[in-house]
Amino acid sequence: MNVISEEIELKGHIIDSSILTKVLDTILDMKGTFEILQVDVGKTKDDESYCRIRVEGHEQLFTELKNLGALLPRKEIKTEPAPLDGVLPENFYGTTHHPTFVFIKNEWREVEDIEMDCIIVVNGVKAVCRRQGVVKEGDRIVVGFDGVKVEAPQRPRSPVDLFGFMSSGVSPEKPINYLIKDLAREIKKIHDRNGFIIYVMGTAMIHTGADEAFLDLIRMGYVQALFTGNGFSVMDMEKQLFGTTLGMDKKTGKVLKSGYKSHIIAINEIWRAGSVRQAIDKGVIQGGVLYECVKNNVPFVIGGSIRDDGPLPDTITNVMQAQDEMRKYVQQADMCIICASMLHGIAVGNMLPSKVKTVAVDINPYVVTRLQDRGTTQALGLVTDPALLLPLLASEIMELEGMSARAN
Repeated sequence: MNVISEEIELKGHIIDSSILTKVLDTILDMKGTFEILQVDVGKTKDDESYCRIRVEGHEQLFTELKNLGALLPRKEIKTEPAPLDGVLPENFYGTTHHPTFVFIKNEWREVEDIEMDCIIVVNGVKAVCRRQGVVKEGDRIVVGFDGVKVEAPQRPRSPVDLFGFMSSGVSPEKPINYLIKDLAREIKKIHDRNGFIIYVMGTAMIHTGADEAFLDLIRMGYVQALFTGNGFSVMDMEKQLFGTTLGMDKKTGKVLKSGYKSHIIAINEIWRAGSVRQAIDKGVIQGGVLYECVKNNVPFVIGGSIRDDGPLPDTITNVMQAQDEMRKYVQQADMCIICASMLHGIAVGNMLPSKVKTVAVDINPYVVTRLQDRGTTQALGLVTDPALLLPLLASEIMELEGMSARAN
């Protein structure tokens, strides 16, 4: 590999965000060399800093520096055609989930539908992020690092809200009660400006009874899309038909005799009706989470897994199709709240642009840490029981709604 010498620039809150440190560490870790040519440090909390550095190293080093937000000299992007369907040219550019721009015809143009671990397809002056599996032979794919600019999130000196620096350490010792109040205020701000909030829900939210609070959020208009699995959805159906989840009575917590069969009967009833929506239209299902989604025009995506019973007719068993169905909504998102869901949570987190305010709630710190380690570094991790947090969150939002009503 040839050694390249380029001058790079760093702008913004590069010291508070440790971006300058990360850049220098990356250069050394990847066997590069650097010379700092200029450093201007902001003198107030609002001032941005600037640094200009000459860097020598291999091409992969400059790709990593771009992903950290380094600006390289303006050059026209380079593209090569995909040789076959689903096959990428050598040296293709792999995306991050940060806002990304490409230099086409002397102008920076934002890449649409940005997502991590994908590629950029260019058609004329339009650049779109795509997963490898949908690439067609002849598509023009961005290669190399020339003409690509990434705007990584930065940490201001004075965070303006709960998500002020778009990242958070994971700890069970955070002041959850305070964070719930702050989170409720942030959610209401998004709601009041007609924003888009996605919830990713695990089966525990039905099994523990936290779905009652979720119903309130849907009815109040605080849920714009629901992503979940077959287990959650089947329990939702079983609960409406039998008052049980996996045979456990929702009132007493006792497992009923032969109750293990109830979820299979529930699946059978939905198949008999044709779909969840048809079961609701026919009066078979008269309440529950999916019922409220249908009645309130909230789209839901049910993604399957290898361990599913049934599954329901609405469950998308092809995981790539489930991904693409979720992609119809993730680019609209202002916030995503993940409760008790590791597999779906990580999957959705990896599809979200880094600008989306993301909250991951789980009683197991490994789940929250795993989400962040997989690249969703903008996630606020709350290590607590999501089945207890969601009712408290709904209650705080209802209180804020009441306060707004009284003020009017």
